Amino acid sequence: MSFEEEYFPSGRASATGAPRQVAVIGAGMVGLSCAWFLQETGVQVTVYERDRIAAGASWGNAGWITPALTAPLPEPVVLRYGLRAVLNPRSPVYLPLRADATLARFLTGFVAHSTERAWRRGMAAYVPLNERALEAFDVLAAGGVMAATHRAETFLACFRREREAERLCAELEHIRDAGQTANFHAVTDWRVGATEPVLTDRVGAAVQIHGQRYLHPPEFVTSLAMAVEARGGQIVQAAEVTDLQHRTGGVTLVTAAGERPHHDAVVVATGADLSRLTRRFGVRYPVQAGRGYSFSVPVDRMPRGPLYFPTQRVALTPLGERLRIAGMMEFRRPGDPLDPRRIGAIVDAVRPFVTGVDLDDRRNEWVGSRPCTPDGLPLLGATASPRVFVAGGHGMWGIALGPITGQLIAQTVLKGESPPELAPFDPLR
Repeated sequence: MSFEEEYFPSGRASATGAPRQVAVIGAGMVGLSCAWFLQETGVQVTVYERDRIAAGASWGNAGWITPALTAPLPEPVVLRYGLRAVLNPRSPVYLPLRADATLARFLTGFVAHSTERAWRRGMAAYVPLNERALEAFDVLAAGGVMAATHRAETFLACFRREREAERLCAELEHIRDAGQTANFHAVTDWRVGATEPVLTDRVGAAVQIHGQRYLHPPEFVTSLAMAVEARGGQIVQAAEVTDLQHRTGGVTLVTAAGERPHHDAVVVATGADLSRLTRRFGVRYPVQAGRGYSFSVPVDRMPRGPLYFPTQRVALTPLGERLRIAGMMEFRRPGDPLDPRRIGAIVDAVRPFVTGVDLDDRRNEWVGSRPCTPDGLPLLGATASPRVFVAGGHGMWGIALGPITGQLIAQTVLKGESPPELAPFDPLR
């Protein structure tokens, strides 16, 4: 008998009374955003992190806040890659063969959702969140989060040929047709180099996307953690939660150290590890680690803003005095070691297109696990237990959508019902 059948035979139940002490499991962008917005309503928050603040996917990603590009990962182009491509360790999307029933289930669902119809449905779900994403960052800034978000003076998607840029323009038109604001224009010929001098003449066309931002992920998430603590929240690092036990009036957490703290409610925001704690509460939709890589390099001249190479799936972001280069997608176990072939593939992919970038002086080589779902939509909201909530599965968009997720999850926890924006992201779907 499942948890929901045993405890709530008539379906999803509602908790009585607004929770006053809430645990958040996971100290990445999503978990800390949930904690911060819960504090806005006067809730006492304790954040449990099995490693350290921003230790997961929040640390090494590209740091983009790009509502114009935030869309479901399964898309028709995925079907054109072919099996031979995804089995190549130097491919932008890499799938090492292994016997794994969960991975097989995820991939079957991912392929099934890589259709135009499914993409349009998913894009319509994202639009209400994307439209409020930047505003949620502004709320954090007004509330004392000190780290800045930077407006992209230029944000260029770069291509060898004009016809490749035309395909992205068509995709952005589809995003705009779905109701999402997406302002852009094509840049061709000599205008590409004039717009961004670090690009070589191998970049024959680009698409400039307007109104986007970026941030320094470790600095921002650390600043968010400091803000949570400054407002009375507690962040417990090196505290792995191994189990959740539903009790009358709340939830008991069981830690690896044998501690059993009790809270009125809990928000699980553990990224690619989401299923481990939430499966018994009715969350059976698979969450798979889609691992990405990054490193930083010195430059003679910093780009004016982020650069994106869609064909190669590589992102470049100015972070302080160094340029962060991030990319690739591989479906491996979260704990598998960094694959140096993937770093080499990123270097080789971007080298022809940039000048004055020392790709051989790499620091902070990193691999992290993005939490991906088969339909490309996160899991946001209540579980079968009225005391256990889920916030995860954002794929590549955890940074961009972390704050608006926190804002909407806080409403869900406090009011006992999800706002309409979260309906497509039901964790029990």
